[in-house]
Amino acid sequence: MKTPTFSVEVITLPVSNVERAIRFYVDQVGFTLDVDYAPNPTFRVVQLTPPGSSCSIQIGNGLTDAAPGSVRNIYLVVTDLDAAWVRLRERGVDVGEIRHKTPIGAWNGNFAPGLDPARGNYASFAHFSDPDGNTWVIQERGYRNV
Repeated sequence: MKTPTFSVEVITLPVSNVERAIRFYVDQVGFTLDVDYAPNPTFRVVQLTPPGSSCSIQIGNGLTDAAPGSVRNIYLVVTDLDAAWVRLRERGVDVGEIRHKTPIGAWNGNFAPGLDPARGNYASFAHFSDPDGNTWVIQERGYRNV
């Protein structure tokens, strides 16, 4: 029997204010608004996709009973963390400082300020939160391939 293919395509984020979250993710972070569907006053689904991603997020009403802001550490992977960091800051996103794993060869959970000097895959990070406190990690991969 062939192993089935599994694909993560949508992550539901609990938010307290759908309109505010749309403005944040579209106007500031730069996600594309794919769907905004509200067939009745108690149910609304809004789907947003990061540029170049095959996985989207959904926000809305009646989608989850999770507390707003309770999702932690969703990864956005970029080929140039410095450029992504600058762009997000220019758009008003409060992105934390860039940091990198140290020591790389035997990483034990420590970080140092700035980009990984070798720009190695999965070695440099920055963080931000949406207005409700759901947290995101921006991670660099493929810098040498750009």
